[in-house]
Amino acid sequence: VKVVESGGGLVLPGSSLTLSCVCSGFTFSNSDIRWYRQTPGGGRELMGVEKARGGSTMYMASVKGRFTASRDNSKNTSYLHMSNLQPEDTAVYYCTAFQSWGQGTQVTVSS
Repeated sequence: VKVVESGGGLVLPGSSLTLSCVCSGFTFSNSDIRWYRQTPGGGRELMGVEKARGGSTMYMASVKGRFTASRDNSKNTSYLHMSNLQPEDTAVYYCTAFQSWGQGTQVTVSS
């Protein structure tokens, strides 16, 4: 099982950004993907799950209404769509499946 995140970068407050999670080694179309983030000095927190059957559920209160997730089964890829980014969203973002983690992708929100 392998997951590889990408799409991070430096953005201005209020910007939108989409992260990608390319997966391999398992049946992606049948598998939920979980998205986490780790803020500077903080622990890794579960933001939500992107569901194999479609749609996503965000558990983290601070991202509800701003972050959603989707997938493209033809590309074995899960996406995290982030809008109205704020400095407190600065973190390393991870996806995970079957307890396999990628290296993460850094998102920095700063003016």
